Amino acid sequence: MSNRRGGLISLKVDGDLYFAKGNFTYNIGKARKEAIVGADAVHGYKETPQVPFIEGEITDRQELSLEALQSIESATVTLELANGKVIVLRQAWYASEGTGNTEEGNIAVRFEGMSGEEVR
Repeated sequence: MSNRRGGLISLKVDGDLYFAKGNFTYNIGKARKEAIVGADAVHGYKETPQVPFIEGEITDRQELSLEALQSIESATVTLELANGKVIVLRQAWYASEGTGNTEEGNIAVRFEGMSGEEVR
């Protein structure tokens, strides 16, 4: 069993590898529990849906089409983590602005989907 917790990651959209850069965040979209508080006590909780997402930055390259990236919809997006977990979004779409940065050639990406799961 490895003690590695962070570091190397891999981002794929429908099997195509993107050059993942830096820190990514993700949420598998399970319902969020929020307290219901009355004047006398906590009465329980309610659940509200969350959008499953994967968000971070990729490095631009000659073969990458920003227009094609922004057109992604109904895709399977996977984020493979250094600790062996894989985060999977299904029926996902590109949900970012599509803004690039010239200093390091990075593009912010956010993918949102209809469902998400954590695979070990």
